[in-house]
Amino acid sequence: MNTTPALKVAVMGAGAVGCYYGGMLARAGHPVTLIGRPAHVQAVRAQGLRMQTQSFDERVPLTASTEASAVAGADLVLFSVKSPDTQAGGEQMRPHLAPGALVLCLQNGVDNAERLRTVLPGHEVAAAVVYVATEMAGPGHLRHHGRGELVIEPSARSAQVMQALTAAGVPTEISDNVRGALWAKLILNCAYNGLSAVGRIVYGELVQRPGVTDLMRDVVAECQAVAAADGVSIPGDVAAAVRRIAETMPTQYSSTAQDLMRGKPSEIDHLNGYVVQKGQALGVPTPANRALWVMVKLAENAPRA
Repeated sequence: MNTTPALKVAVMGAGAVGCYYGGMLARAGHPVTLIGRPAHVQAVRAQGLRMQTQSFDERVPLTASTEASAVAGADLVLFSVKSPDTQAGGEQMRPHLAPGALVLCLQNGVDNAERLRTVLPGHEVAAAVVYVATEMAGPGHLRHHGRGELVIEPSARSAQVMQALTAAGVPTEISDNVRGALWAKLILNCAYNGLSAVGRIVYGELVQRPGVTDLMRDVVAECQAVAAADGVSIPGDVAAAVRRIAETMPTQYSSTAQDLMRGKPSEIDHLNGYVVQKGQALGVPTPANRALWVMVKLAENAPRA
């Protein structure tokens, strides 16, 4: 029996990541409101959120809205808009955020919490590192391919949020080195996202293609050199973590690949593009990351068949 006190939760940007964590909390009894696109909201209102995961396939009832004002009264906001929309999403929420609410950034990239704080002065914002393979299979339909753990930044409510997430089946830890953990996740994204997008291929098949693991090794080495020049301490065995992605998420397309296949702009400027930009500023060459960044930008703008 779950004895964790209920948190009122809002998910700002209810895509695949936000729906997974919001859905897990709703399934554990927390009142959750998803804020997303009209077709998705209509489907959730009509039939709940279908969570098709590795361990269950259920329709989870929760509230849904298209308006940022639906964050009003939330104790916890799971902020999962795309990285280019971080500041605009924060500005939309700002008039409606409750005092004392925690805004938890569940986003790709390493600087989203920092950028969000600039538009939410006086509100508590914490970064999180997200390790989950998931996609939207259609409006109101989430498909989970693996993992799901979170690493979150210390804050006044982090312990309470960690307790709620853990009780909901989401392995969660609080870390004093979230910056390093975010860089570790950035490196994984830089290794896989662009290649999965250019090849339109899932991770398990991607690493079997000739030359791919060698190119990944070059990308990772550049990222590590940039991080070191920026004074970032990256935890864990990075090479082992890169290998583990294909092993634990073999059927996953990267979020960048999913964006391109749907004709949407990607977050590549905040992944390989961020490493290129940082490398330029710090005098560290990044040719492999630059090549992937350019290829994805070309693919974004290519005419659709």
